[in-house]
Amino acid sequence: MEKQNLKNLRHSCAHLLAAAVMKLWPDTKRAIGPAIDNGFYFDFEFSHPVSEADLPKIEQKMHEIAKRWDKFVRHELPTEEAKNEYPDNPYKHELIDEIAKKGEKISFYKSGDYWDLCEGGHVDNPKEQLKYFKLISIAGAYWRGNEKNKMLTRIYGTAYPSKEELDKYLWQLTEAKKRDHRKLGQALELFTISPQVGQGLTLWLPKGAIVRREIEDYMVREQTKLGFQHVYSPHIGLKSLWERSGHWDLYRDKMYTPMEVEDNEFLVKPMTCPMHIQSYLFKPRSYRDLPFRIAEIAAVYRYEKSGELNGLLRVRAFTQDDAHIFCTEEQAVTEFLSVFNFIQRLYKVFGFDNYRVRLGVRSKKEKYLGSDELWERAQKKAIDALEKSGSQYSVSEGDAAFYGPKADFLIKDALGREWQCGTVQIDFMLPERFGLKYIGPDGQEKTPVMIHRAPLGSLERFLAILIENYTGAFPIWLSPVQVTILPVSDKFIGYSQRVLAELNNHNIRAEINNDNLTLGKKIRQSTLQKIPYMVIIGEKEAQSKDKIALRTREGKDLGQVSINEFLKKIKDQIENHS
Repeated sequence: MEKQNLKNLRHSCAHLLAAAVMKLWPDTKRAIGPAIDNGFYFDFEFSHPVSEADLPKIEQKMHEIAKRWDKFVRHELPTEEAKNEYPDNPYKHELIDEIAKKGEKISFYKSGDYWDLCEGGHVDNPKEQLKYFKLISIAGAYWRGNEKNKMLTRIYGTAYPSKEELDKYLWQLTEAKKRDHRKLGQALELFTISPQVGQGLTLWLPKGAIVRREIEDYMVREQTKLGFQHVYSPHIGLKSLWERSGHWDLYRDKMYTPMEVEDNEFLVKPMTCPMHIQSYLFKPRSYRDLPFRIAEIAAVYRYEKSGELNGLLRVRAFTQDDAHIFCTEEQAVTEFLSVFNFIQRLYKVFGFDNYRVRLGVRSKKEKYLGSDELWERAQKKAIDALEKSGSQYSVSEGDAAFYGPKADFLIKDALGREWQCGTVQIDFMLPERFGLKYIGPDGQEKTPVMIHRAPLGSLERFLAILIENYTGAFPIWLSPVQVTILPVSDKFIGYSQRVLAELNNHNIRAEINNDNLTLGKKIRQSTLQKIPYMVIIGEKEAQSKDKIALRTREGKDLGQVSINEFLKKIKDQIENHS
């Protein structure tokens, strides 16, 4: 179904939802009901509490009403008559006044005996088309998204043109609950977000810190092979730095309020670009120094409204695998392509092979740095690199960074949802604003090109996707605990400790389960904690002095093997990131 037709279907269903609510609770005040990416919602002010237990009743009423709806009919009313349709409803009155102020027609759409303020966009035959819908949840929502306004009740739903499509989406919702990284993060003791610290601020617990550190160490090793030098930069910088870079003018809505220190204003950094530029400016550069590649596992801070926060997927403090390449204009395509290829190899290691590339270019609606001529040169370089990569890509107007075009990698997860992760960007603007120079082969000063890149993007978001993709069962190289040793009884603790020492000596992350439980319960505990291998120690193993019984988290019994045999097997798997 075309995107617009699906939007019309869902918006029509929002009307149907409101009609059912008004039949059930006639004193309800209606607000707005748009179509959204995954369905639709409608905001209401109820005179008494409504909960998710009421959703089946509302759905049933929706089905009853839909059978009587033949079509949507448009009407227009003058301002005061329009308001009379909504006595004591400040939400509709506010919308009507806004429409009237713009000099636009105040239009209503009627279906059956229900009508509502609306600018249009509906199905042609509601009786036949409004059949496959489902109400999903209830949440609180401030009127117009402003926390100073009244809290309304928002009912979310979805609709599809066929039962098969609706069933598939509902299956995805059920599966998403099983994979929810927030629940798995708590169950597996990976991270927590404490209200005493603040929303959107992640506290990594010991096990989660291991996963994060393994990824960071891997990134540092691989980037070093590609000629990147790693740096550290401070968490704050003078406001004047961000004014010069253009962030304060063009990125201010994502930045926090300045803090004053001894008559100077400082800002927490939303990204590292201006600071990495200072590394370039540290000493004079020649063309022989280029490309100059620097990278950082950097903590950055961006302002997000509380309603936009979502576990690790959207946070206020996050970590970027950030890097910047300073090169000649002739080197730009090769460097861009090198980053592009690195991102592709990286995603393969993590098990992602379903992604697409989107080239973000300028839009006439937004404000950008630099001249048209610089933008055209930067865009040509990006397109040349993408063409040489042989990868398919789409072009999206308005998705450029404010300083240059960018290629974003949008990963599809196990449920088919799309997430923006890696990015690589070509920038002719910031080098000019900061006066970056190098001496060319002819002895003349030239301005370098700057390539921004973050292969994983936000490490927090990437980890959320990994947790959900693996349902918490990380590949062995990332698993916080790689082996758990399960003694059948206390008399085998001694041999278990010898096995533990041997594993630890080979840098295998292992632990002993000393709980006073049956072996079956210990196996269940380890399975729920998604530990890849269980080493079971009983009479036979203890007497052998070099054997263990091996079991996987999937329940596969691998029988008795020697410790050395197991060490070779597990070390190969870790080293190969399998």
